[in-house]
Amino acid sequence: MTRFLLVLTLLLTLAVSAVAADNTLTVGSKRFTESYILAEIVKQVADQTGEAKADHKKGLGNTGIVFAALKSGSIDVYPEYTGTISQELLKEKGAIDLPGMKAKLGGQGLDVDVPLGFNDTYALAMREDQAQKLGVKTMSDLAKHPELHFGLSPEFLKRADGWPGVASTYGMSAAPEGIDHGLAYEAIAQGQIDVMDIYSTDAKIEKYHLRVLDDDKKFFPAYDAVLLYRADLPTRLPKTWAALEGLKGKITAARMVQMNADVELRSQTFAQVAKGFIAHDLQGGAVAAPEKEQSFWQRLFGGDFWALTAQHLWLVFGSLLLAVLVGVPLGVWAARAPGAAGPILTVVGLIQTIPSLALLIFLLTLFHAIGTKPAMAALFLYSLLPIVRNTYTGLTDIAPALRESAIALGLPVAARLRLIELPLASRAILAGIKTSAVINVGTATIAALIGAGGYGERIVSGLAVNDNAILLTGAIPAALLALVVQGAFDLLDRVVTPAGLRPR
Repeated sequence: MTRFLLVLTLLLTLAVSAVAADNTLTVGSKRFTESYILAEIVKQVADQTGEAKADHKKGLGNTGIVFAALKSGSIDVYPEYTGTISQELLKEKGAIDLPGMKAKLGGQGLDVDVPLGFNDTYALAMREDQAQKLGVKTMSDLAKHPELHFGLSPEFLKRADGWPGVASTYGMSAAPEGIDHGLAYEAIAQGQIDVMDIYSTDAKIEKYHLRVLDDDKKFFPAYDAVLLYRADLPTRLPKTWAALEGLKGKITAARMVQMNADVELRSQTFAQVAKGFIAHDLQGGAVAAPEKEQSFWQRLFGGDFWALTAQHLWLVFGSLLLAVLVGVPLGVWAARAPGAAGPILTVVGLIQTIPSLALLIFLLTLFHAIGTKPAMAALFLYSLLPIVRNTYTGLTDIAPALRESAIALGLPVAARLRLIELPLASRAILAGIKTSAVINVGTATIAALIGAGGYGERIVSGLAVNDNAILLTGAIPAALLALVVQGAFDLLDRVVTPAGLRPR
């Protein structure tokens, strides 16, 4: 009977999970303004059908990460560009039309459709005054000025349709440095770089008085905005898909520039801009008056604050609990078995040296998913070293006379550990747990890069649009949470430590 109930419970859980998956549409976006806006439009259009609960995984990273998330089923759809699909994802050397893309993507369980109506091509740009002074009008002219300092986005530096192809086609010998796209505009305005890559629908081109250089050798293909999605989406959510097809041809290049400007220059949120587009451009309503700009405190505690707080706390303390359950026994093992101490401490120490972003990407590939699972795994691994090391140190630093007294009392090994050794080492162990918790609060912000949420979601959004206020609405709560966590552990230390063992 018990086995039957267990099997029944498992089947019911799987059924509920399947229903939940069928009734959820997960939309992804890359880490730049336009992708956020388009993904938010897709989310809100889907929500209005009432067929599915739509979720927007914001700013997942570069093309490779978002495409991997789509293939693994972690997301269902995201806005992409035809040039990127053909050149970067399908590795085509020549032009390929939409039917050709559909045929090649079909073998991967994917599809592409819904041309949104505008072309957002890559280009290179300079400050107008500098370009005029040097007589630079085309990309061919750049090859005559090797002294110019190029600052290019990291993805553009590596893509076949980015810097490698540009340098080969135009014979450029510059050694560009990588810089986040959202920060490059400030860098070029301040003269820190001379040339940057831009998207043709960027809102800041005019604001910063940039000259977009002519692609005179026609290197860049067309980058028509489309939806890239899992092939089962139209049949799984037919009403939602029919609504998304209503976006065909609805967004002109000029309208996209305006929406980008609403976010980057007029401080509207992605959700506000998407809502205005749907109400006016899709549903024919009156143009909504611009919403009153919120104060910093309203932005800090508004909208998603509590949801992001809950996500951040779960990332920090969920991973910390796992680390305690694994790290303390590992520390005990290392202290009890001298031969195991070296390998255990070496391994957990090596894990700590792996760059956090590299570890996240590795775990993303390992789990074949974005979001909480790989993020929790990364935070768990980073938490191990302080806990293991402090447990080991606390146990090995116990005075030999105390150990001998416990043995003389005839206590078995397990009882000595539970009643004598662990209580004596508790302050050191608690200090290790505190260190891991405080480190986790900061490290968890990076988890937003793979869709795990938390305060990092605001930090990533702020970097994408180069808005310090948005960035601070994520950074300040994270810093305050770290202080609260440290204070709470200090208080716990005073509560659980016998008065005679406290430092005077």
